[in-house]
Amino acid sequence: MGMTEGVTVVGEAMLELSRASGEGGPDGGWNLRYGGDVINTAIHLARCGDQVRFASAIGADPMSAELRAAWEGEGVGTSLLLAAEGRLPGLYAIETDAQGERSFHYWRGEAAARRMFDLPGSAAMMEQAARSKLLYFSLITLAILPEEAREKLLGLCGTVRANGGKVAFDGNYRARLWPEADTARRWRDRAIAVSDMGLPTLADEVEMGEVDDAGDAARRWGADEGREVVVKLGAEGCLVDGRIVAPPAKLSVVDSSGAGDAFNGGYLHARLAGRTPGEAAIAGHRLAGWNIGRRGAIPARDAEAPYADL
Repeated sequence: MGMTEGVTVVGEAMLELSRASGEGGPDGGWNLRYGGDVINTAIHLARCGDQVRFASAIGADPMSAELRAAWEGEGVGTSLLLAAEGRLPGLYAIETDAQGERSFHYWRGEAAARRMFDLPGSAAMMEQAARSKLLYFSLITLAILPEEAREKLLGLCGTVRANGGKVAFDGNYRARLWPEADTARRWRDRAIAVSDMGLPTLADEVEMGEVDDAGDAARRWGADEGREVVVKLGAEGCLVDGRIVAPPAKLSVVDSSGAGDAFNGGYLHARLAGRTPGEAAIAGHRLAGWNIGRRGAIPARDAEAPYADL
């Protein structure tokens, strides 16, 4: 089976209601956007010029049609985006305080994305995704899927690798999506085992338990076994190849939404272009730094957007 030159991201995208401290006008109004960890990274990759497709399921409703059109407008391929009749996209509300820190509220129990591996077009979607140069997903992807679908996704990872592609996995942990941390750890470890590249965040690893510092997290993710592991450390930078790579500049945080997703986009783009992990970490920091200086998980491009220089 031949391999494509593209990236496939697998996961959930949701409608996003956002309101920052002091924002929204006299009636306390909300701004409607969209977000989701893997679609955020996909858009960053597309803006960098990479060929990227989004594998998921959305509804057959007008709002879902608008989401599809928005992603296509960003250059993200939607040929692997399935429509689930009778389902709607998930929804989350995000509030940001004066320090740029976030709080979330979710409505996603019946979201269409939960059925992405259980629809009439799912087999064809997986067959196409199996030919990817890079398959990317997250622990949130696993969290929102039923157990049988999780098995199908991990099986897809194995097929991608057998076909000569690579798999990148982000350990994005949201405690409310799991019955307990032990279940999340078990699926995380199974995903690590079928991945070539690991992109954990230290704060998530500590919250899940059994990890104390960046070196500990890197070892748990298999850095000593030859796996490419980048441990994200927030403002401190990241641990890659056994050393801390700090951001090239310190920026004030307007909105931390999507910072890790932007880092992943910059990092993966640079690695796909043949740069070293250390060089890719700087690219990730630059994109994340631009992202956190603006409102929303995916800010609109502006004159300072670094995509052309990554």
